[in-house]
Amino acid sequence: MNASSTYGLSTQARNLQWLLTDLVEEVPGVNSVAVVSSDGLLLLSSDPVAPDTPDGPARPTGPRGASADLATIVSGLGSLTTGAAALMDGGAVKQTMVAMEHGSVFVMSISDGSLLGVHATPDCDMSVVAYHMALFVGRAGHVLTPEVRSELRQSMENTS
Repeated sequence: MNASSTYGLSTQARNLQWLLTDLVEEVPGVNSVAVVSSDGLLLLSSDPVAPDTPDGPARPTGPRGASADLATIVSGLGSLTTGAAALMDGGAVKQTMVAMEHGSVFVMSISDGSLLGVHATPDCDMSVVAYHMALFVGRAGHVLTPEVRSELRQSMENTS
């Protein structure tokens, strides 16, 4: 988990970290997750991790900076789809999904412009991923106050 230690964090921030960890560990096919603020800053993230092996503990499998890359992609997709929705008089964007040959990216609005992004395997069950993302959004939306966003942003800056 790329999120910093829970020491010194508020209960709300620790709960969001727990929800993120649960999403990554419990949903089959999820590689990594990022929560991005409305201004594109990474608030919470996970790094892709391989399972423990007899040769040693789990270690990141993705490229260094993969969390920042996912945050950039999530922010960009969020901006693009919001602009498209405005041009088409489509209202607020609820969810975006990009299916690729070697994976999928899902983006879902949380609150105040914050976004949840998930990078998943190509064989994931898209409906299961979307369902668990909706659960995260439902649980996190009311907790992600400006104060908690600021705390999480500061926490991410301290870990980099």
